[in-house]
Amino acid sequence: MSDTQGARPPGISHFAFRISNFPKMPSLANYLIVSGLIFSIGLSGVLLRRNILIIFMGLELMLNAANLSLVAFSRFNLGQDGSLRYNAQVLVFFIITVAAAEVAVGLAIIVALYRARQTTHVEDLDNLKF
Repeated sequence: MSDTQGARPPGISHFAFRISNFPKMPSLANYLIVSGLIFSIGLSGVLLRRNILIIFMGLELMLNAANLSLVAFSRFNLGQDGSLRYNAQVLVFFIITVAAAEVAVGLAIIVALYRARQTTHVEDLDNLKF
């Protein structure tokens, strides 16, 4: 090799050098950190914003962060024989299905509120009567 940046050290075989340069698999802590960041972004959207669409998107981010945590725990939870358990991943599939129905109903309610009040700000929606 002409450049020294990617040269392997002497005494290490070419195959061992190639294996050691592969990126490491993310750990459970990495997944949980990303999930916590996504959850905190969603929570800040719910608590700080006054637009009902942004609040709705924040709730969806929080739900997806919980899904990511479930899939991560499922991935790193092995059975007694060393096989993967897919229980949490099946649960996530059902959560995503329910979330899709929630989005449809939630957006229908938001559109109905906008047509009745001409606003999507939470402060203007102070009673339940149209």
